[in-house]
Amino acid sequence: MAKQKKLLILILTIGVFGILNTEMGVIGILPEIANHFNVSVSAAGWLVSIFAIGVAISGPTMPLLFSRFNRKNVMVFVLSVFIVANIISIFTTSFSILLIARIIPAICHPVYCSLAFSVAADSVSKEEAPKAVANVFIGVSAGMVVGVPIVSFIAGILNLQMAMAFFAIINIAVLLATFLFVPSMPVKEKISYGTQLKVLKHLNAWLAIIIVILLNAAIFGVYSFLAEYLQTVTNVSSNITSLMLFVYGAANIIGNILAGRLLVDKPVKTIAALPFLIGAVYILLFFAGQFTIPMGLITLIWGILAGLAANINQYVVTSAANEAPDFANGLFLSSCNIGTTIGAAVGGLFIAELGTQYVVLAGILSSILTVVFIFLKNYQFRSAELVSK
Repeated sequence: MAKQKKLLILILTIGVFGILNTEMGVIGILPEIANHFNVSVSAAGWLVSIFAIGVAISGPTMPLLFSRFNRKNVMVFVLSVFIVANIISIFTTSFSILLIARIIPAICHPVYCSLAFSVAADSVSKEEAPKAVANVFIGVSAGMVVGVPIVSFIAGILNLQMAMAFFAIINIAVLLATFLFVPSMPVKEKISYGTQLKVLKHLNAWLAIIIVILLNAAIFGVYSFLAEYLQTVTNVSSNITSLMLFVYGAANIIGNILAGRLLVDKPVKTIAALPFLIGAVYILLFFAGQFTIPMGLITLIWGILAGLAANINQYVVTSAANEAPDFANGLFLSSCNIGTTIGAAVGGLFIAELGTQYVVLAGILSSILTVVFIFLKNYQFRSAELVSK
């Protein structure tokens, strides 16, 4: 039984890697896509933006709609949609069709990811659930960061089509593994849509959503411009920039592993401490970011904290809406994408008005607001406990 659970979590982890790699992997081949389809790089960038918008919109709704169906069947369906979209992307010669082939899987993206988190949590005891979810988050981190250089490398030594085929190959492998090794998972207790939507009536759930938006804004408001910061403030070469980005991604995975332990042993203290630590890192970044070796150490610590933040975001929302886990995971994914969009926009404003070095102010401001709403959430929870007594 223990081996079956480990295999299930491994399949879910690789599955999430495939889903996130399809979303983020195109970042590494945008110049090749622009050249192949004869469009500008900024136009090609819509392949990233439109996917994120699709996830943000469908996050709260699609997991809710699919929450009453057999989980294995839903996973097979979503993986099949991704594979078909991947294959279309390989062979199409129309940029418009390529955009459509990105929108459709983006709508299904929250369904698989929310199920992966829910199934991982359900496969173990309630106390061990954060560790199981943290393992799946390794796939998220790998898909967001490691997949980018892999796809870029394939495009460089082979061609664009083979790079895009990598997305399909991963998803096909996961589909086969799901068919062969994932047991049928009918929903034992079907929760009505109305019951799930009732979680939005609770102040606790809305405070959790705001915390996730702000915490993700704190991370991505600065990380979105890390390459720019490294090249203009730290003044390092493109090769060192790539190395630093890889360090950040690898550190994310370390943060995922640490989160699994900390959220089991000390969840309240971990959540409360994180925005302070992120703010401290950004202060260090502002004063020491122009020096290469300190910047490398800062990037390592920052990456670990970002990995912690990803797990904490999921934990905060699902804890506030534990009676509707699939819907809660959808809210988490949507909130993350909204936070990323807001954070990147605010970071861009600080760069435009004050210069690249001051992008850290977006992260510090978001971290301060996160502290405020964590305090409000804890105060509201204690007040609710007193009322219940």
